Amino acid sequence: MDNDTYFMAVAVLAAKWSPDPNTKVGACIVNPDKKIVGIGYNRMPNGCPNGSLPWARESEDPLGNKYLYVCHAELNAIMNKTSADVKGCTIYVSLFPCNECTKIIIQSGIKDVIYLSDKYKGENTTKASKKMLDLAEIPYRVFLPASKEIVIDFGEIAPGLFGNPPADPPAD
Repeated sequence: MDNDTYFMAVAVLAAKWSPDPNTKVGACIVNPDKKIVGIGYNRMPNGCPNGSLPWARESEDPLGNKYLYVCHAELNAIMNKTSADVKGCTIYVSLFPCNECTKIIIQSGIKDVIYLSDKYKGENTTKASKKMLDLAEIPYRVFLPASKEIVIDFGEIAPGLFGNPPADPPAD
């Protein structure tokens, strides 16, 4: 498995943790030494109990949709960083960053954006994101996976956990 596949898979796996019933997004920040220094997914702010804020996309109540509250995957990955900063790092994100996340990406010093989906490419927020990244000379590119899925087989690593006895170690 190549680096891009591995790190995008981490971002996609992080997205699966998102409680958002409509849009699950994950992000993985990698330093120049190919070490993960931040992971995030879209969720409500820390300290806001599950169910206390809306996940609706639309509402007649101006305060009744998720967009005023949700913290995006990119923000959470940067806030969850394990290093002093993320300057010079690459961010792998399952959905092209919105304009607000793009500002944070630029301000944090991330040097490269690799994304899986660009489903909002026609939206002004995405157009603004690309304009800012272009002006800041931060390259972005789509990740094109070699296959649709990656299978994680826990039994391959720990066969004894699933009723199959572990293989005998090879004789010396």
